[in-house]
This record gives sequence, structure tokens and C-alpha cells, in this order.
Amino acid sequence: MSTSSLGASLRRLPLRAALACAAMLPLGLAHAAWPADKPLRLIVPFGAGSSPDQVARVVGERAGSLLDQTIVVENRPGASGNIGTNLIAKADPDGYTFGVSITGPMVNNTVLFDDLPYDPFTDIAPLTLGVHQPNVLVVPASSDIKTIDDLLKALKDNPDKFNFPSPGAGTVSHLAVELMLKQLGSSAVHVPYPSSPAALTSVISGDTQFAALPPIAVMPMVRDGRLRALAVTSSERSPLLPEIPTLAEVGVPGIEGSAWIGFVISSKVPADIQAKLADALVQALKDPGVVEKLANSHMQAVGNTPAEFRAYMDDELKRWGPLIRDLGITNNKN
Repeated sequence: MSTSSLGASLRRLPLRAALACAAMLPLGLAHAAWPADKPLRLIVPFGAGSSPDQVARVVGERAGSLLDQTIVVENRPGASGNIGTNLIAKADPDGYTFGVSITGPMVNNTVLFDDLPYDPFTDIAPLTLGVHQPNVLVVPASSDIKTIDDLLKALKDNPDKFNFPSPGAGTVSHLAVELMLKQLGSSAVHVPYPSSPAALTSVISGDTQFAALPPIAVMPMVRDGRLRALAVTSSERSPLLPEIPTLAEVGVPGIEGSAWIGFVISSKVPADIQAKLADALVQALKDPGVVEKLANSHMQAVGNTPAEFRAYMDDELKRWGPLIRDLGITNNKN
């Protein structure tokens, strides 16, 4: 062997030794540097100012400080949340891109759409459920309907005489009412609108007679006297709205109409990174300052485990999937 060849062989030895040592490291240690000196990207599949956007910014700011790294929120709305959720699913699995999503893209759209570009049950991993927002059943303050019992009796006695709005066919605001009507053995005419504010305007103007909408949309108008709150679409009273009864209390059990928002990531991201990010998000959701900010928008902070979040989404599919099929709703009718 020549002198130059021997020198090259000797120079290669440290690199080979280092690679051999790296191959023997446990998986968790291989990602010990995450997050390195690189911002994290938090995708929101809806527009700026939306509830998912608010949750992303409030929780993301605190989680970023816990991780000692900047989290940059990126709004990618469109196609009922499918565009942004697909970006989360297909992102580079290095752990620097994650996102928030909701019932539609993560559950209902698997039934509403024939060809989603992602599979939320295989391409996306749950990190933690961020917030619950049980829908609030409301009527105009001028309505003769004073209580939830009044509304249920009126719906039973007058099938198809009432109209109700929602921010779109197949949304929780739509399906929670349909499930209530099914349990009552009654019916009402659904009127889809492009947004919660538009649906709310229809109730106030009298074009529709009642609605089940997120508390962030309706409670300011309940407080100022334009709307009357009758019940929440949840099995237990909301700690943020303790004065409002549940449907279960008046004999309509099994209605879990929460406009929830959760944190998710590509399932291809290494498990140790997923766990570290999930832990930071849960810590952020338990932070008193974060809890207060979310509560000010009528959002109840949760912060559970990935397994608990996955189980909840499975329950949601069992709850809404059959109803969507029974109603014959598809994405072509949205």
C-alpha cells in the first residue's frame, strides 16, 4: 500500500467508527437534538381568526417557549379543511411540521368525500386534543320558545315546520341537530350557510328558528340579549357555561356535538419526536394563562394523551358516520 493510500485509510477510520457508534444508539438518542435551531411550522387548515387559528396561536406560543424554539403558524385554508390537513399528513417527517385539525378533516370527511388525498387514520398521528366547544342550542330572544323543553315539544308537535341553519352540510352544527331530531322522532328543515356568522344572522333575522352553534359565535349575543341559550350539545354541563343545561338532562342522551380542535402530525415522524412534541403541547394546555385565554373564547382546554385522542376520534366516526350515510350527505352536496 502506498503512503497516500495508507494516510487516506487512517483518515477514514474515525468517520467509520462514528457511524458504527451512531448505528448502535437507541432511537430516542438519535433525535436528542430535536428541536435544533430551526423554527417549527404549525399548519392551520382554516383562515386567520378562525377558532383553530386562535387555538394554534395561543397554545403554539406557550409550547414554543417550553421547547425553546419558535413555532410559526401558517394558515392553509380550503376544501373543508382538507388542503391544510393533507399538508400536515404529507409534510417532511422530521418533526418540524405539525398542525391543528377538527372533526371534519379528521373524521366526517372520510364519509363525506369519496377520494380524500390522505387517510387520517393511517397518514396522521394524533398528538393531543386541544379544546372542546360544545355547541349551544339557541333561539332568538323574541321567540315564544323559552326553554329546551319548549323547543323539544314544538319540534315533536310540528315536524318540518322549523328551519335550522349550520355552517355547512355535514358539520357538527348540522349533525348534532339531526341526531337530536332522530332521537325525538321528528324532523326540521336544514339550511346550510357558508359560515357560522352567516348562520347566526339567519337566526337573528328570523329566517331560521333555532340553531346549534359554537359558543364563541353565540354567547356574546346571548349576553347582550339578542339570543336565548337553551341547552348545550354535550353529555355533561360545560364548566364554562354551567348555567346552561344539557340535552341529556331533558331526556335526549347521547348527543356529543363538540366543535373540538386537536393537534396532529404526520404518522411518519419518529415516535420519540411525536412524544416530545405532544408533551410540550399538553403542558401548554395545562398552563393557567393558556387555559384562561382559551376560556375567554369559550373554549375548554383538554390536553390528553395521543391514545385518548385517537379513541375519541374513533368514537366520533361511530357517532357521525352512520348518520351522514343515513342522511345521504356527500361532498357534492356541500
